[in-house]
Parts: sequence; structure tokens; C-alpha cells
Amino acid sequence: MSATALLVPGHPAQGIRSLLRRVADGRAGAVPMPVPPVLDASSGSGSEDIDSLYHHRRLELVRLAVLLVDDVPTAEDVVQDAFTAVYRRHGPRLAGLDNPEGYVRRCVVNAARSVLRRRRTVRSYVPPRTTPAPPPEEEVLLREEHREVLHALRRLTARQRQVIVLRYWSNLSEGEIADTLGLSRGTVKSTASRGLAALARRLEEAP
Repeated sequence: MSATALLVPGHPAQGIRSLLRRVADGRAGAVPMPVPPVLDASSGSGSEDIDSLYHHRRLELVRLAVLLVDDVPTAEDVVQDAFTAVYRRHGPRLAGLDNPEGYVRRCVVNAARSVLRRRRTVRSYVPPRTTPAPPPEEEVLLREEHREVLHALRRLTARQRQVIVLRYWSNLSEGEIADTLGLSRGTVKSTASRGLAALARRLEEAP
């Protein structure tokens, strides 16, 4: 499939954002979900409790994790572990957190990165095994173009993939991505540019 069939002409970022939303929606549930709003880390009041945050943001965070770790069960575990860690550290009222949502999102991204590191370690010692077929319902949810996008994402570097997903699906600013991943803004900007170009090339190469 050509990239022009998947990316909006003249504005590839918008096309990538739309595709990532559809892929994540298909992998983590059929309920349509709007693009998450751009958040200002300085605007958090710290008054939101963990039950409210879990209720309103869990599905969005699972969809984010799916784009990073490739499968729904692992993504759900990542998000559950992140909320558990936040609860143990800050309690039900999220004491001391000015931006609870941003903090939980960082926990999810870091947990996803840990999952990917463990996978690389395991693969370096264990012979490759045949990947089990996805369950039938997942095949129904995943359209062909979704599979192509996920395949293209997997072929990016880990950093490119993380930056692309946070920028064009989670809709974070360069500053928020830098804070989440522990990078400079300049690195985030250059990584996004290279990753977007690489993703477009991968989609062009798709049959």
C-alpha cells in the first residue's frame, strides 16, 4: 500500500495521527475515542483522586501502551501496574502530584520500555518461537491497513516509535515528550522528523 493512500497529502502528521487513533481503537476496544487533549503540565491541580483518573484515562492509556508493546494483554498489565505503583507511592488522593495524568503516563511509557527491554533480553537467549495467531475477534477488529501501520511501527527504532506514538497519538507537545522520555526537546524534534520519514518509507514499501 502506498503512503499516499494512508497519509494526508501535504500534511503527513495529520494522517499518522488519524491512523494511530484507528489502530489503537481497534486493538483496545471498539468504542470510538477522541484525540486526547494537549495537556499543560503546569495546569494540574493535584486534586484528582486515583479512582477518577483510572475511570477517565485507563482506556486511553491502554491504547497508548498497545501502540508501544503490540498486544492488548501486555498493555493492560502495563497500565494496571502503573496505577498500582502510583497508588502505593502517592495514595488514593495522589498527594504531592501537580500533574497526576502526566505522571501516570510517564509510568506507563517507562513500564512499556521495560517490557521491550525484557523481550530483547529473552530473545537473545531463547530461540525464536512461532508467534501464536491472534484471537479471531482481534482479526475482525484489525483491518489490513491497521496491520500495515503496526508492522511499520515495529520496524522503527524504539525511540522513534515512542516519540511518534506520543506526538501523533497522545498529542503531546515536544516539551511533554521530552519530560516523559527524559530527552532534550531538540532530540525529540529530530527523532520525530526522522521517525515520520521512516514510517512513510515503510508504508510505501508495504505490498
